[in-house]
Amino acid sequence: MRRYLDAFAGVPATLSYGLKQKLAEGYSGADLRADVMAGLVVGVVALPLSMALAIASGVPPQQGLYTAIIAGVICALLGGTRCQVTGPTAAFVVILVPIVTKFGFGGLLVAGFMAGIILLLMGVFKLGNLIQFIPHPVTTGFTAGIAVVIATIQLKDFFGLGFGAPEGYVERWRMMIAARGTGSAWELVVGLVTLAMLAGIPRLQKKIPAPLIALTLASVGAALAAKYIPGFHVATIGSRFSSLVNGHEVRGIPPLPPMPMNPFAAAGPGGVPMHFSFKLLHALAGPAFAIAMLGAIESLLAAVVSDGMSGTRHEPNSELMALGIANVVCPLFGGIAATGALARTATNIRAGARSPFAAVVHSLFVLACTIALAPLVAYLPMTALAALLLIVAKNMAEVRHFVHILRVAPRSDVLVLLACFSLTVLFDMVIAVSVGVVLAALLFMKRMAELSETRLDTGTMARLDLPAGVKLYEIAGPLFFGAAQRAMSAFDRVGRARDAREAIILYLPQVPAIDATGLVALETTVDKLKRGGHKVILAGMKPAVAEVVGRSPTLKREKGKMAIAPDIDAALSLALIHTVRA
Repeated sequence: MRRYLDAFAGVPATLSYGLKQKLAEGYSGADLRADVMAGLVVGVVALPLSMALAIASGVPPQQGLYTAIIAGVICALLGGTRCQVTGPTAAFVVILVPIVTKFGFGGLLVAGFMAGIILLLMGVFKLGNLIQFIPHPVTTGFTAGIAVVIATIQLKDFFGLGFGAPEGYVERWRMMIAARGTGSAWELVVGLVTLAMLAGIPRLQKKIPAPLIALTLASVGAALAAKYIPGFHVATIGSRFSSLVNGHEVRGIPPLPPMPMNPFAAAGPGGVPMHFSFKLLHALAGPAFAIAMLGAIESLLAAVVSDGMSGTRHEPNSELMALGIANVVCPLFGGIAATGALARTATNIRAGARSPFAAVVHSLFVLACTIALAPLVAYLPMTALAALLLIVAKNMAEVRHFVHILRVAPRSDVLVLLACFSLTVLFDMVIAVSVGVVLAALLFMKRMAELSETRLDTGTMARLDLPAGVKLYEIAGPLFFGAAQRAMSAFDRVGRARDAREAIILYLPQVPAIDATGLVALETTVDKLKRGGHKVILAGMKPAVAEVVGRSPTLKREKGKMAIAPDIDAALSLALIHTVRA
């Protein structure tokens, strides 16, 4: 396998970057003890959260546990960070819910599988470093919009409302309002008490994760209330979900490890077996792309935060490849989409994690609990899990940061922020991610275009004693598809002066790069100047720019019309000869 992967231009050398770096420094017994303790702490946090996120995504709770188990191990051992924890995250809920509604559980697995292939290819072709160019307003708009949608989805279980599966955000609110009379006071009481405990426990103590205490007390309290209070009833994981194990119905989650399955044969819409076809792949291509992009962004952002907290350095392409492998393998065991989890990663580091083995321990702990504690999980109230996700949504929204950007950012950034936020909330993440990527590119082009300009006899060039009939233009900044036209527009007026017959020097030492669009713009400008009777001299080009220009037939040396000079002095000499002859 290693020799096979070596054919991909050194790609496997980047796999397991985080683990290799730690082992190269040395791994002691003290490191192992610290990793075990950190992994247990994160496992306690991940156990209820994985179930809650799976339920919020529209699938049984065990699918979230399987994701934490499989993706947690694969990304830890193959990824590019030392302390990152991977699993199901809140960001995916907004993408996964529409997929489950339209394509069923099988469609969700296939979309995750396709997203894994996309992520793997992104890592193979070393696109990890490009994620850092996603503007902050785009990611902030996504996360704030996702937080709003997640919080809205939880209101159904938090209030105990009864209604069907809506197709959009506005439709959900319409159905909730119409179903307001179906709410349960008991569900609301348990939810509010759990919410208060989740918010208050961290202020009293931080050693034991708040979800462990709050959800345990909520489960015990609800079980006792159901036994001793007449009429008390709240929905639990056991009353909402069940599965068949050896022909027997098991309430809640099955006490089994992740088992191999064929995602292409899983249940489709309405529980009907799904049929594999290229039409299905075509329909899932957009959702898969959204999963891959959002997973890459969230995982690499979490990796950056992890570096800052732990003082380490991550390898983005290794992380993307590991994430791709994990998302390909997870659907083969019933797992849903996974990515780096920022909150769990931060908890891991604060708990003393020193290597990827901490994340492996976290996954093994979740596996052990899945098998050993399955009967107890059935008593967990749905409204308590909704309260947990309301806290997650609150932390994810970062309202102060959102408002701060609105107040201080340029108008273009504010427009991008509000567009990504609105699309995420009102439509879906497939549209939001697609538009967000386009807006990021447009914003980048706008910024780069502002850096590219044409100056006439300015700066250091203004000190030169130019002879009559010679004009000097200095072009600064990259000539690429977002900036070339703006930089070349300064020559529009020059081209009209047909009677001047001037020598035009285009001074290019501050042009670091030129692409096909920039080359076409330069060719058009030079051709227009030559047709106007001017002699054009390109001077001071960098080697990379000169190489591209040298392949253009329009920009070849042409006696009396076109010349290329290595520096400004040679250009002035050629220009002087032209003016004397003229």
